[in-house]
Amino acid sequence: MTLLCGDCRDLMPAQGPYDLILADPPYGETSLSWDRRVEGWLPLAAQALTPSGSLWVFGSLRSFMATEADFRAARLRHAQEIVWEKQNGSVFHADRFRRVHELIVQFYPATARWQDIYNAVATTDDARARTVRRKRRPPHTGAIAAGTYRSLDGGPRLARSVQRFRNVHGRAIHPTEKPVPLLDLLVRVSCPPDGLVGDWFAGSGAAGVACRLAGRRYVGCEIDPDMARP
Repeated sequence: MTLLCGDCRDLMPAQGPYDLILADPPYGETSLSWDRRVEGWLPLAAQALTPSGSLWVFGSLRSFMATEADFRAARLRHAQEIVWEKQNGSVFHADRFRRVHELIVQFYPATARWQDIYNAVATTDDARARTVRRKRRPPHTGAIAAGTYRSLDGGPRLARSVQRFRNVHGRAIHPTEKPVPLLDLLVRVSCPPDGLVGDWFAGSGAAGVACRLAGRRYVGCEIDPDMARP
């Protein structure tokens, strides 16, 4: 586990190649001093991936629309996205609904084929075939025994693209800290066992905790020296 302090554009490319890159860059949507869009990191990240590597990026729809040309210029293709549903959210002055979701979008280099990108298919146990008990009144009088049948629409099924995880509101050490279980899911499905994960905007280092739990190697970079301090 390695945590670097400095600008990811300067420090992270040399630490690769990465089997998976996680990125939660500033979205540039508020007036907060730290919320300034970082230019030039996407092509460096794309070049730092292994041939089977991919990139998961956190953001809002607004931020992805604003940076679409940057992803195109870096020759990164959209693969899929996850909607992270939170138990509470935020409200901006122009919103008419409370934001209780965030997008996590997966990209891969345009020079690669999607079928060659590492992907351990995520499944869910909540759709497995189950035994359902019911009672049916028989056509004659007497005791009504319990009947059973097998559900025909069981699983296991692919995990849903909408994933619900509680955020760390009230106990976060970083203003945009992500929950470890969510990061653990991304790491396990997109990084091979003992692979290397690059966390280009490390923040609290929650992705490092997820990598430790998942048995993956980790290199993170955080520009704030107070946050990067052990």
